[in-house]
Amino acid sequence: MYQRQVVAPGLSFPVGIFELPSGIGRRGRLRMLSSEGKSMALVTETAKASAVSDDALAPTAWQRWRYRMKVASREPTTLIGILTALLFTYIIVVPIISIVLDAVQVQFGHERRLGKDFGELTLYYLDRAFLSPVSVDLFWRPLLNTLSVALGAISLSLMIGTVLAWLISRTDMFGRRWFATALIVPYMLPAWTFALAWTTLFKNRTVGGQPGWFEAMGLTPPDWVAYGRFPIIVILALHYTPFVILLFGSALRRFDSQLEDSARILGAKRYQVAMQIILPLMRPALLSSMVLIFAKCLGEFGVPYVLGLPVKFEVLSTSLFRSIASRQTGVAGVVAASIMLIGIITLMIDARLVREARRFVTVGSKGSMNRQSRLGKYRLPATGFAALIFFLSVGLPLLTLFLSTVMKLPAQFTLDNFTLDYWIGRDLHTVALQTGVLLSPDLWAAAKNTLIIVGLASLTSGILGLLVGYVVIRTPVKALSVYLRQVTFLPYLVPGIAFAAAYLSLFAVPRGPMPALYGTVTILVLALIADQMPYASRAGISAMTQLGKDPEEAAQIAGAGWFRRMISIVIPIQKGSLVTGVLLPFISGIKGLSLFVILAVPSTDVLTTYSLRLVDYHYTQAANAVVLIIAAIAYLGTLAAQKLTKTNLAEGLGS
Repeated sequence: MYQRQVVAPGLSFPVGIFELPSGIGRRGRLRMLSSEGKSMALVTETAKASAVSDDALAPTAWQRWRYRMKVASREPTTLIGILTALLFTYIIVVPIISIVLDAVQVQFGHERRLGKDFGELTLYYLDRAFLSPVSVDLFWRPLLNTLSVALGAISLSLMIGTVLAWLISRTDMFGRRWFATALIVPYMLPAWTFALAWTTLFKNRTVGGQPGWFEAMGLTPPDWVAYGRFPIIVILALHYTPFVILLFGSALRRFDSQLEDSARILGAKRYQVAMQIILPLMRPALLSSMVLIFAKCLGEFGVPYVLGLPVKFEVLSTSLFRSIASRQTGVAGVVAASIMLIGIITLMIDARLVREARRFVTVGSKGSMNRQSRLGKYRLPATGFAALIFFLSVGLPLLTLFLSTVMKLPAQFTLDNFTLDYWIGRDLHTVALQTGVLLSPDLWAAAKNTLIIVGLASLTSGILGLLVGYVVIRTPVKALSVYLRQVTFLPYLVPGIAFAAAYLSLFAVPRGPMPALYGTVTILVLALIADQMPYASRAGISAMTQLGKDPEEAAQIAGAGWFRRMISIVIPIQKGSLVTGVLLPFISGIKGLSLFVILAVPSTDVLTTYSLRLVDYHYTQAANAVVLIIAAIAYLGTLAAQKLTKTNLAEGLGS
């Protein structure tokens, strides 16, 4: 018996093994192999023809795309995604484009000066802001002041925050668990709360109104202490120190103590351990803290407004506000676009640093250690330092504000000087505020506006955030998912005051079927929805990522439509995330100032703009009382959010 393996031409594998009878002669075997070869050739030609036929029947790229679109069109998720994408394009992208165009188009009232029609392209505003003799006052000096304030606040907050983070995370300091939460409180309060407390203490005769406490006691603070760069840096540093405590403390908590021990055993000095082991691992957290603080300082308005304008110390945010107030729309567009550009670049750097952080990882397992360092005789001084920072950043400002609201004359602590008139008094000897703040109809009108505007915007942004998360996770159209994810994050890259200027540029005049919205509640609601979408959308995306399709598919098999599935399944399961997506924007909106100061008018005053108006009128006690109300709402709201979501801002820093 003879065997032969046959491989067909054009194929890379054998098609069979043929057995030839042993009784057949050589010539007979050749005839049989010849006939089998013809058969195999026929098989090969058939296979080739079949392959060609399959290639001809394979769908083209266009056919595959049409099929996917047909499948997507049958699912309401895609339609909802398209509608939300159009909505966010209009309320987020279009205003930003509008303010950028204002910088290069002739504005109303400048036609005769420029010799061009309204809306034509021009470089006049760019030249005025960057190159003209007044550019120093409009842009360059405010830019330098902004950079100096930001760098000063970063340096001071790093000096304080790194020490506190180390004490909380890696030592046996007294009260670590309490300090882990208490030292985060400054960020829960509006930044300009501390600015008003500073003016209450250090105010001098540079501006009118009641004197500050130190001047009332016979000590007149110099201008550089009372106003300008120094107090702004100190206040912003204390306000943003929690960033460093959270980020740097979290990195320290994950650091394996055994790495430090190994280096010491090998003879490394303390400074070598710090510079060659600890610092490379901590560098991403420190750099991220620096970048975030810089981005926050860039758009901060309240503190520079209260402490800078009395001595004409301007930063970019107050320069933008002044340009808008003086109706220099084109220059305002240039300044706003510059703030946006700097903010976007800053946060892109932060995203790059987050990716770079993956280069520095601690390789450990169950054997990793987070051993506390014993402070010994320094334990009590370390606790005193933490207590001092808490007193300066929380206790002293709030105590100062409260005492100022119950004292007739500043810094006189006699019993007959205390009163509740500024809270519940009547027939006060003031022109514009003749009752205590709690009896003032203006306060309750501002509180009503705040609840309506912030509440409606927060509820809407929470629902939209959940829908965005649903579409991003469920839609089969990848491009739609990516666009929604990016466009809802865009407002986070733009400082609030620049975003408000963009809304003013778009909605100050009628455009097509859309009437002018400036001075209405609608523009504030729309702006706040857009401004808070980064938080609401991230909460929705995070929630929907953890929700599988099985519950929805089961309901769909049972005959439930999309709306019924959302009401009966998705929302009940994700109610915690929905509450988070509503509550976080509500807290941020309650204490926010930069967005409202541009867009609000007296009839649409909210609590923050009402208090700022009282500051302008030099009604110090009433303004401080309103700020205390805002601070209490923001703080209690933050605590409620942590209770409902079962999270803690300082989670893991204390034990």
